[in-house]
Amino acid sequence: MILKNFVNHVRTVLPEHIELSDVDIWFQDETRIGQQGSITRVWHYCGQRPRVVRQQQFESAYLFGAFCPSNGNSVGLVLPYVNKQAMQLHMQHISKEVPEGRHAVVVMDGALWHQADLNLHNVTMLKLPPYSPELNPSEQIWQYLKQHDLSNRCFDGYDAIVDAACAAWNRLRVQLELIRSITSRAWSIVC
Repeated sequence: MILKNFVNHVRTVLPEHIELSDVDIWFQDETRIGQQGSITRVWHYCGQRPRVVRQQQFESAYLFGAFCPSNGNSVGLVLPYVNKQAMQLHMQHISKEVPEGRHAVVVMDGALWHQADLNLHNVTMLKLPPYSPELNPSEQIWQYLKQHDLSNRCFDGYDAIVDAACAAWNRLRVQLELIRSITSRAWSIVC
């Protein structure tokens, strides 16, 4: 039932000339990376509590990411702001990664900067229902990225944040099987 509903919803957002067999589903989201970052579990001596420093400054950057479970492909940008212009730039980068003759349906939340007028000739947005982050596997990608690369850290400033975000993204994006395993959902299979 969920798969049937998803396929029907995809058909409603697609341009009429696009066949479902030519569609790739992508998942997109943004996350903030900054000086007030995440604290996660760490290994430490039994019976002792580890000390982890948490910064009080407020500098941050935003990591825009999009993931295609069918081939493990991903597109990411580290930007200083989240707004419509940043989203437009991200959609253009996604468009460049869509193979000739294919069309990407990009599943995303309903953030203000996710506006339908940003659709491109080979990329169409599909917004998730409000208050349903569990339907977007990008959330699990961010959790993985922060737990393995970006937690329990202090950053000297904006440049250090951008460098760390880029390094973490570059380590992740070459792990195609990991991206597939985290982002694959049975209900998102269209063709």
